[in-house]
Amino acid sequence: MSTYVTTNPTTGTTEHEFPGLADDQIPGLAERAAEGFEAWRLTSVTERAEALARTADLYEERATELAAAITREMGKPAKEAAGEVQLAADIYRWYAEHGPDLLKTERLDPQGADESVVQKLPIGPLIGVMPWNYPYYQVARFAAPNLLLGNTIILKHASICAASSKLMADVLHDASVPENAYINVYASSDQIAELLARPEIRGVSLTGSERAGAAVAEEAAKNLKKSVLELGGSDPFILLDTDDLAKTVQIAARARLSNAGQACNSPKRFIVLDDLYDDFVRGLVGEFDRAVVGDPADPGTEVGPLSSVSARDTVADQIADAVRQGATLHTGGAPLEGDGAFLRPAVLTGITPEMDAYSEEIFGPAAMVYKVSSAEEAVRLANDVDFGLSGSVWSADTARAAEVADRLDVGMTYINEHGTTLPGLPFGGVNRSGYGRELGRWGLGEFVNTRLRRTSSH
Repeated sequence: MSTYVTTNPTTGTTEHEFPGLADDQIPGLAERAAEGFEAWRLTSVTERAEALARTADLYEERATELAAAITREMGKPAKEAAGEVQLAADIYRWYAEHGPDLLKTERLDPQGADESVVQKLPIGPLIGVMPWNYPYYQVARFAAPNLLLGNTIILKHASICAASSKLMADVLHDASVPENAYINVYASSDQIAELLARPEIRGVSLTGSERAGAAVAEEAAKNLKKSVLELGGSDPFILLDTDDLAKTVQIAARARLSNAGQACNSPKRFIVLDDLYDDFVRGLVGEFDRAVVGDPADPGTEVGPLSSVSARDTVADQIADAVRQGATLHTGGAPLEGDGAFLRPAVLTGITPEMDAYSEEIFGPAAMVYKVSSAEEAVRLANDVDFGLSGSVWSADTARAAEVADRLDVGMTYINEHGTTLPGLPFGGVNRSGYGRELGRWGLGEFVNTRLRRTSSH
């Protein structure tokens, strides 16, 4: 039995411990989800949508409590925590308002029959394995479309997010989602593998590391279960030209330092044309040095702690390794003295393909800046990683930027913005960043039985 522990990364103190799932509870858990499915699938789409609308309302009503929980357990600055709560509410509301129309039966060309139609039906109980970096948002983009479809969910959150995962379950149940339709579990990775082998379970969605994704995908494939994976990223931010370099640098710094740099789709590699490079580096260093690092509950804090001391130390070691291998560290990179998991934001340049930092993801407040001489070189560098989540191109000439963006081997491209996520837009990557899509109508297309029905006269 695993134990879920909530340790405040600001103070380093353990605040709560939650007992894990016992191994002998797994068969009953799968059966509960299956029983819940038989009832939830027969609930009308209208009623399911109404439950999601109530969920959105409750997220807004309980916003202060929900935001404070993730500030304590994973260190998200208060303003960002409030924004995440609102984004989760927006996702539930989007599916409540738009989802029913997207699930309507589609009429096809009869092609020789009296009628040919396609129905969009649920497939059964699903497992969600979610990460700590965006506790509410990650769950919402998986749970909202699948609950609307009529699937049921067993949700395993990250072990440090025990408090917020319980709050999410409480909100959904208070919104009239049945307890067997959404089940929060404090399970281990081995227990998730055992659950995936149960015949009642029909699919799994994981957001997390490459290692975790590979393990879950292997287990799902072994049991012929559908999987969706959203894994890591090393997103490029390509700067071709700008009418306002200071503003562009501010945007770049804010995007990289959001959530203390702990976002899969954060711009981790800044690829800058040579005529702007020196000024960009100088400006980015200035922005990183000015960023207020501190208690995430303080409204003035811009960069909170990393999720844990071990996560902080991993990032610090990656930065130190890059320097030992020949990279130039312009600022930051060292842990702050005292309690908590704080790290001074770092800017690195001079990274070459032989260095570990060139190909790995640095999941923290560290920016890598590269100098290139042309858009063609920028594209080659941007695509020279195994990841493929998203990327952005910045230019006053949007047509030129679009040409470059269209050459990026990623799941999402942006022009003069980075990492925008909205309920109606698809989210997902390619290559080692995973497969499948969430949000919008695409989020309703993964764990669905797209069933054909043809009718012919005798």
